[in-house]
Amino acid sequence: MTVSLTVPAFTPRALRLGALLVASALAGLLLALAFPPVGASLLAPVAVAIMTLILRNRHPVVAGVMGAVTGFTFFMVLLRWLGLIGADAWIALSVFLALWFALMGIAITYLTRLPWWPLWVAGAWVAQEALRDRIPLGGFPWGRLAFAQTATSLTPWAAIGGAVLVTFATALAGALLAAIYLAARKSQVKSLAALSAALVAVALAGLAIPRPILGETAGGPANTTAAVIQGGVVGSAATDQRRAVLAGHVQVTVDLASEVANGQQPQPDIVIWPENSSDIDPLQDEASATDISSAADTIAAPILVGAVLSLNSDEVANVGIVWNPGTGPGEMYTKQRPVPFGEYVPFRSFLVPIIGRFDQVPRDFIAGDTPGVLSMNDVVIGNVICFEVAYDDVVRDAVTGGGRVLVVQTNNATFAGLGQPEQQLAMSRLRAVEFGRSVLVAATTGISAVIAPDGAVVAQLGESQRGALVARIPLRDSPTLAARLGSIPEIAISLAVLGGLIWAGIRTRRNTRPVGSDSEF
Repeated sequence: MTVSLTVPAFTPRALRLGALLVASALAGLLLALAFPPVGASLLAPVAVAIMTLILRNRHPVVAGVMGAVTGFTFFMVLLRWLGLIGADAWIALSVFLALWFALMGIAITYLTRLPWWPLWVAGAWVAQEALRDRIPLGGFPWGRLAFAQTATSLTPWAAIGGAVLVTFATALAGALLAAIYLAARKSQVKSLAALSAALVAVALAGLAIPRPILGETAGGPANTTAAVIQGGVVGSAATDQRRAVLAGHVQVTVDLASEVANGQQPQPDIVIWPENSSDIDPLQDEASATDISSAADTIAAPILVGAVLSLNSDEVANVGIVWNPGTGPGEMYTKQRPVPFGEYVPFRSFLVPIIGRFDQVPRDFIAGDTPGVLSMNDVVIGNVICFEVAYDDVVRDAVTGGGRVLVVQTNNATFAGLGQPEQQLAMSRLRAVEFGRSVLVAATTGISAVIAPDGAVVAQLGESQRGALVARIPLRDSPTLAARLGSIPEIAISLAVLGGLIWAGIRTRRNTRPVGSDSEF
């Protein structure tokens, strides 16, 4: 018996669709490479340009698919560190986040039919991030365009309009690149010159934004000496790792005290320990409290301790406690944005019986309800814990509430070597510029850092290092324009995009040209 197999010929339309899919995936890959650990920031506008050219004037269904492909590729590469938790969680989250890119793709295909469409495209990125940062369960702000621009000419825009304006400028640069390509292809000389000038203006205008005036204060000291402790983990697998972590931070602090006594280091005014530096509740465990008190007494300065408090059989709290020499625990901040499915399980009674992995989160972390404004030795700090550095409102409230220096307590030990610590450090650098504050990042196993108000890294300890960073840092009271404006730029841009979509919808109904036609800029 003879069996013949007929291979269907690829039609030009199928080939075009395949090329679009490949180009969409390429855009997602390039966008991911713009973020740490690679950190090729200039690739972000390039990725936006490619995505814009793919989406421009497409059928909405095609635009949604292409946007989803870009988003899925982007998040799969960016969030590869989630693979340690489980491939299913990594893939599921990437698929969900890709849906936001799909919606943005549909929006862009309509917005590119409007006059001055590069501005509308930039607004679409802001609106997409505004929704993704909030929905559902508090949102997922990781991977915002702004967080890839922490040391470029676009970074200073953060002091004017926060991360929102940096995202807008980055997306606008990419959309202008796309418009320049189209103008060059059609030999539109005047448009090409105007668009090129606009791109240069967007790229360089940020350099004219004034830097913060160091030492500008309304009261209190103009500077302080801060110590950031990275204690790592000591001991063998047979030991209690929680006590080993605490012991490591105590020991590094005691060693620093010896260096201070010998004149090798200046006396710190404040000492910062990372998140989870005491996972054993020091308010209930006498041995832990004794160890921390001994460290505070030896260094003769208050220590901000990252601790886990046991509240009851069902709940715990992730907190920063000011532990004073001589008197012990004082002011406390409770993390306001615990991570869903990592620090608490939403819909626990329903999900736990069907997803066994959630048994690894036996108790839920509660959410705090007040900003992290704490006083340490007459220095008012704004404290955020780990993932909270990605949330605009949490950081802003810590500054507007009186924080003269930002402190980020974090524990990235699980994701060491996979890029997550570098990504979080980049966010901290942008926050420094946004609010004109020094930022102290304390991590259990790295990366710990001292960041100047202009976003420059003054000193840092790499992953798996143990030690202390001691630096004289400026304290500031005056708010940046970004701090004053708050969420106004984000709301205004998002509402404008909504209006633009309505306008584009009306124009599309009236326009007799078929979807997919190549309209002029």
